[in-house]
Amino acid sequence: MKHNLTHRPTSFFITAPLPCPYIEGNFERRIVAELSGSEATSLHDTLSRVGFRRSHGLVYAPVCQGCNACQAVRTVVADFQPSTSQRRTFRANEDLIERVKPARATAEQFSLFAAYQDTRHSGGDMATMDFYDYQALIEETPVESEIIEYRTPEGQLVAACLTDIMSDGLSAVYSYFDPEQPRRSLGTYMILRLIERARQNGMPYVYLGYWIRGSRKMAYKDRFQPLEYYAGDGWRALDVSEDTPPE
Repeated sequence: MKHNLTHRPTSFFITAPLPCPYIEGNFERRIVAELSGSEATSLHDTLSRVGFRRSHGLVYAPVCQGCNACQAVRTVVADFQPSTSQRRTFRANEDLIERVKPARATAEQFSLFAAYQDTRHSGGDMATMDFYDYQALIEETPVESEIIEYRTPEGQLVAACLTDIMSDGLSAVYSYFDPEQPRRSLGTYMILRLIERARQNGMPYVYLGYWIRGSRKMAYKDRFQPLEYYAGDGWRALDVSEDTPPE
């Protein structure tokens, strides 16, 4: 992945190789930069537009040797049209109450987060997180962030999405939901709501993170077409039907 930067942060560094969580036998490396000071917001916007993602007070992008499987993707809001199944998902969740809150962690959120990890990502790094780790995930942000909660009419928290606000869109940082309510398709619903909010606010994109062809963990992103991927020299339309990853 190539990067054309108009700003430079205090420093970049490359992480040591670690086993890739998505492609067995591969190793991942990342280029990482710290977001801090008065330029944190503009730097975050600039780097996000060249394929970086935020975690806590850092931004990162993959720089794996001999592999470009990870593609930063975003949905083009103006051209998005929900499918028949996505319209059903909207109807299935019409009863939910959406609350946009400052990025602050609560014990209630963490309880749902832990249940989600135990069911969906057992054995992963995030499954071992305690409340203070979760609090850092939510609250350690140098940019404008919010957590969007979804509750039943009875007040039960069933889903939440940590979201960054960018000048040209919304960035889905991390979402989780009640694993005991599969019929609601809550993960899909939260992205549909982000797309709708971006449309209402005149924002052109929803940033969905990295997509990897053939990865079951990333396959849900295929459903939010049209998608663009960052190609090193700009954003291009992503054809998910291609047999090989885009160059």
